[in-house]
Amino acid sequence: MKKVLFTATVDSHILAFHLPFLKYLKDNSYEVHVATNGNEKIPYCDKKYKVSFERSPFKINNLKAIKELNKIIKKEKYDIIHTHTPMGGVVTRLAAKKYRKKYNTRVIYTAHGFHFFKGAPKLNWTIYYPIEKYLSKYTDTLILINKEDYKLAKDKFKKCENIEYVPGVGIDEEKFSIKLTKQERLDLRQILGLKEDDFVMIYPAELNKNKNQKMLIEAMETLVKKFPNIHLLLPGRGILKEYYQNLVNEKCLNKNIHFLGFRKDIPKLLKISNISVSASLREGLPVNILEAVYEKLPVVATNCRGNRDLVKDNVNGYIISDKDEFINKVTILYKNKDKYKKLSTGGNNIIKEYLLDNVMEYMKRIYER
Repeated sequence: MKKVLFTATVDSHILAFHLPFLKYLKDNSYEVHVATNGNEKIPYCDKKYKVSFERSPFKINNLKAIKELNKIIKKEKYDIIHTHTPMGGVVTRLAAKKYRKKYNTRVIYTAHGFHFFKGAPKLNWTIYYPIEKYLSKYTDTLILINKEDYKLAKDKFKKCENIEYVPGVGIDEEKFSIKLTKQERLDLRQILGLKEDDFVMIYPAELNKNKNQKMLIEAMETLVKKFPNIHLLLPGRGILKEYYQNLVNEKCLNKNIHFLGFRKDIPKLLKISNISVSASLREGLPVNILEAVYEKLPVVATNCRGNRDLVKDNVNGYIISDKDEFINKVTILYKNKDKYKKLSTGGNNIIKEYLLDNVMEYMKRIYER
């Protein structure tokens, strides 16, 4: 039986994005292994390894992780290793490089958004670009999920023989097949402290500096004064949760900004929302926007890589550069029902490329090469 290993720094990444691909491989006679720095049970996984991955490139544990993974690969002799997340990709490719020829192991790396990109800090280019360029020669297939990263890799990483564009990890339509009656929508809104006529924005994301919820909180100061029934839902957890909650308290926005913590019902939350928003400084290909476009929500998102792939200005939403632009575009969607309706359906053609069935066809061709 053929063997495949999936690696990532944390379990949540595998659980959130890669279960359909684990299932496909298992259904096609692969023995599926997963290695992460976590203890959660992974569906469709025959064997789970805990490896000392760290997200930070400066943590000494990553050297330990290389040794641990080296032993695992030597023991298991994989046909395919598919690695994800920045440090998961670094550690795995360093551990696997001598086994590519020895065991004829194919190493696939999906970059979910390079840390170096147009407008990125020079430090990012100084640290991360040379690492990725060096490791590209130990990568049999490099997968990019947005057009900017794909072009950069094709131009710069000449020692990687196979560079592929794949439109994300796929929207699972079954996940969004649930229907809510009008009463169920009202009930869910009521549970969250919302009224029927409230205008609801949603931003499902980790609470951290990159996701930049601070900009939205500051914008809400102005928006709530203009429209007292405007609300912002923030599903997610993260290291800045306490900081953001204190900021909301200081600005007396508790009744309008709702921290929902980790949620498994994002499809339902999207169905009770009016628009989707994003304040990210950096994205690969944001799943929260993909899902919002699928649900026909207009999107107001910052002008960064990944967001630009999914939001076409004045077609299915608005791309904005700062807080004032954000306030202006939200105001338009709040006041102008015709514009809202137009942007709601503007993403119908955009989303087709990103459906799971389509993405799965890309991945089948890559796995079966």
